[in-house]
Amino acid sequence: MNRDEIIPSIVISAHALARIAARQAHNDTPSAQWRVLSILERENGQRVGTLATAARTTQPGMTRLLGDLERTELVTRTADAGDSRATVVHITDAGLAALRGWRDEFRITLAPHFDDLDVVDWATLARAAEILTTHSRETLTTKEAGE
Repeated sequence: MNRDEIIPSIVISAHALARIAARQAHNDTPSAQWRVLSILERENGQRVGTLATAARTTQPGMTRLLGDLERTELVTRTADAGDSRATVVHITDAGLAALRGWRDEFRITLAPHFDDLDVVDWATLARAAEILTTHSRETLTTKEAGE
């Protein structure tokens, strides 16, 4: 594989692994839920518009999703102290626990797909994961969301 193909291949493979894991685990929770909880885990206390932009959805769609997440007590919504017209979203302890459970479920479900890897392959994946984590950090701003 040449250098120009590596990053697209990683992204495509990651999406495929997520689909495989969700299907094999019979997890019918919308991926948008996990995306939003993951964003809030990294940067808690986000405005609705900022979350919508980060999750690549519309603000009305995000509002509906947040309503579902709030009803299941995975997030809370409060008025922004600096602008009472805006809403700030926080992940709850239950949301963090659900996110950990989802990641554990995916890890367990995908493990058999990697049974044939040796120590060198695992070290390579560990290093790749470190690099990807470093380069996938987002900084959310309300400016990006047009707020």
